[in-house]
Amino acid sequence: MNRYLDCSPEVAQALALGRPVVALESTIISHGMPYPQNVETALKVEQTVRDNGAVPATIAVIGGRLKAGLTPQEIEYLGKKGRGVAKASRRDLPVLVARGDDGATTVTTTMIIAAMAGIKVFATGGIGGVHRGAETTMDISADLEELAKTPVMVICAGAKSILDLGLTLEYLETKGVPVIGYGTEELPAFYTRRSGYKVDYRIDSPEELAAAFSAKIEMGLEGGMLVTNPIPEEFSMDPERINAAINQALEECNAKGIRGKETTPFLLARIKDITGGDSLASNIQLVLNNARLAASTAAILSKAQ
Repeated sequence: MNRYLDCSPEVAQALALGRPVVALESTIISHGMPYPQNVETALKVEQTVRDNGAVPATIAVIGGRLKAGLTPQEIEYLGKKGRGVAKASRRDLPVLVARGDDGATTVTTTMIIAAMAGIKVFATGGIGGVHRGAETTMDISADLEELAKTPVMVICAGAKSILDLGLTLEYLETKGVPVIGYGTEELPAFYTRRSGYKVDYRIDSPEELAAAFSAKIEMGLEGGMLVTNPIPEEFSMDPERINAAINQALEECNAKGIRGKETTPFLLARIKDITGGDSLASNIQLVLNNARLAASTAAILSKAQ
């Protein structure tokens, strides 16, 4: 066990007994939603994982310790502190740990800490990717590099639709990351079920997801697997409406000169405002949907161990 890592008693016991565990990120708590909806959603996602047969392990950095499994009090702390918590990617972990600081984990750092703990399945909202205009800005999320090297299955609602989805898929193909569509042949676009881009494979059951990931691990192939799970139809947003909101938010982002790790939180907040809160409601539902699938898949994987 890594000396900087603390697993909660519940998570440690589940891992020791070979029970299913699902990793959950913490940027959605501190940077993705306003308080108190962020805390309410985080606790609801944890309960959804439990209701579907697995143990939740919300991941964060608190007081310089890498945490796999948070208490309700720790989730409340992150939710209230909000953007006062550093948004922690791979590059940030050494300094945060050395200084004893707090950090909300992105997809990248959640994967890193999950792998340290021995957790194989991670549920999130959407991954980062190649940003629009990256051919000049070089703004490419570290999530893509982490998927290429860290052996964790990431279950999400696709890449966030603020990105260049075509280039994101090309990048993942170059890195050898399998992109799976759960019940679909088309890449979901976070708020909507369709994007116009095809995934590598369609898989229709948790059993087949678990079998594919087990085969990948047993063959010694490095890297993870990306499972894209479309937002439920009843919560999907109208593509024209959400794309108009995204384009408006992008224009404002560029006008304000916002770059780097501040880009996504700004865009998500503005899209929420422009859509009158509808995008936030969709965001919550897609995360819950991913948590259900992750828990079911983790339960099957644990039986195969």
